[in-house]
Amino acid sequence: MPMSNAKQWFSALGLLVVAMFIGARAAVAASPPVVDLELLATAQNKNQVQVPNTGQGTRFSLQSLTGSGPYFAPRLQVSWAAGERSEWRVLLAPLALSEQGRSDRAIRFQGATFAAGPIAARYQFNSWRATWRWRWIDHEDLIVKVGFTAKIRDASIRLRQGTIGAEKDNTGFVPLLHASVARPLNDKWSFEGDVDALAGGPGYAVDAGVRLSREFAPGWSVGATARFLDGGADSDEVYAFARFTSVGLALRWQPR
Repeated sequence: MPMSNAKQWFSALGLLVVAMFIGARAAVAASPPVVDLELLATAQNKNQVQVPNTGQGTRFSLQSLTGSGPYFAPRLQVSWAAGERSEWRVLLAPLALSEQGRSDRAIRFQGATFAAGPIAARYQFNSWRATWRWRWIDHEDLIVKVGFTAKIRDASIRLRQGTIGAEKDNTGFVPLLHASVARPLNDKWSFEGDVDALAGGPGYAVDAGVRLSREFAPGWSVGATARFLDGGADSDEVYAFARFTSVGLALRWQPR
């Protein structure tokens, strides 16, 4: 499976420009920003879909049509101090994949019927987030932050077979709880972890990651990162639950 396509690379470039603009504004308004760029290879572990979530829709595995990957999934984060112990974070995390697979049965999706055979599928789950967090524990050897995340979910699922096509868009606001931890291991190495998550109502969402980093120049560090993304919703309108795991490289710029 391809690691990326042209649209995803342009999305990553666009995100970099946006983050640089946000960081520049933050530096002027408050304090020098911390910029994190993650380049991830993402594997699709599960993706079950039914639209609508009634007898008029077929529950099927989108993963069986698009494959497991890996796919390219960049993440860009900018954070800056908002007070003595509080800070803001902006996160831009696009995710999109397109492939053609084969179904061994007919699929009814969003009012259209797709016959058994080749079906082209596209899955998108872009996540745009703003977080306010507070340094609950602020020691030299341990920092723990807790807060709240406002997430904009920009999701869509599209199927196409010949002249037949159907698409389900799902854009909306999702409130999440946030926590992060950072612990220096020595004067060069450090360990970090973070999570945005919430459960209740028709579904749940979890986005968690860990990172092991090493400073290679003043203000610059590079590291290995792993992430876990899981969640979905179960309502009359849609049944959609997906799970992704990712590994990759992380680059941080933290001016001193």
